[in-house]
Amino acid sequence: MNLRWAYHEYVPYQVTLIPGDGIGPEVADATARAVDSTGVAIDWERVELNGEVLRASGGEIPQYVLDSIERTRVGLKGPVTTPIAGGHQSVNVQLRKRLELFANFRPVRSFAGIKTRYRDVHIDIVMFRENTEDLYAGLEHEVVKDVVTSLKVITRVASLRIARYAFEYARREGRRKIHAIHKANIMKLGDGLFLRCCRETARDYPEIEYKEMIVDNAAMQLVMRPETFDTLLMPNLYGDIVSDLVAGLVGGLGIVPGANFGERHAVFEAVHGSAPDIAGKGIANPTALMQSAALMLTYLGETEAARRLQFAIEWVYAEGRHLTPDVGGSASTAEFTDAVIGRLTTTVPSQPGT
Repeated sequence: MNLRWAYHEYVPYQVTLIPGDGIGPEVADATARAVDSTGVAIDWERVELNGEVLRASGGEIPQYVLDSIERTRVGLKGPVTTPIAGGHQSVNVQLRKRLELFANFRPVRSFAGIKTRYRDVHIDIVMFRENTEDLYAGLEHEVVKDVVTSLKVITRVASLRIARYAFEYARREGRRKIHAIHKANIMKLGDGLFLRCCRETARDYPEIEYKEMIVDNAAMQLVMRPETFDTLLMPNLYGDIVSDLVAGLVGGLGIVPGANFGERHAVFEAVHGSAPDIAGKGIANPTALMQSAALMLTYLGETEAARRLQFAIEWVYAEGRHLTPDVGGSASTAEFTDAVIGRLTTTVPSQPGT
């Protein structure tokens, strides 16, 4: 097994595993199996965070969940349902704010084997979303009955931090273009500040083409010409909406990974819902969480294991014989997972099908 050397002895990585609600435990167990099959030793610290736990805690994330991630510094999280309009703050928002996970990262690429309306277009877009402020600061107030205000908070510190993170990634990974997405034509102060910070950062990266686009136009252009985009840099609200739109171009949230990065912690997550209607039926698709786990392995420095896991997932899709019902197949969660693990244990050729 591939273990770390620390204090003169081999020790496994510690990772907090949050299975979540609905299909969460099923895809979490499948993903843990796949990660373990890469040969990287993980000490999974499983903690429960779901609707029942939230109801018992008044909607607040229990301290034991935060303590676990504080110890391990790395989390892998399945879907956790937050009641809509129930007065409870989103679990994802709470985690991001409590752990200062300021950068939301979502890479979206076309998958062989998935039929979409963009069959002749290769989509490869990465998105960076500021994670801690904007309208998601949760500062709302009922001025008088039936009149509510919500404060949009944009700061120079947070805007520069996410811009720097995105540009550093683009430089490191050889990405060539960044679009800053905004609505500064209307919100001239708030989004204007975000844009000024992006422009200031862009000057330090002359090799990367920097562009700006108003969010409504960006949504239209992404649907019409997704191949013209490379990296998107966005405030919190626009990032939430646009990242789901882009996921829809390649088949939906069920196959798209997500990650949240801070200075000291990282949480990798499936961003799809808990799908209670199919929970327990054994047909949940673990692709999103498995790909998030591949991002996690890269974060841990296990780049070869990450590459093999990602390749194994893509191979299963290209082969097309073990896909779950949501992507046009008839395989169970276990059959899909077994196929991924089977590919992990064989020699990886240069291309699927060779």
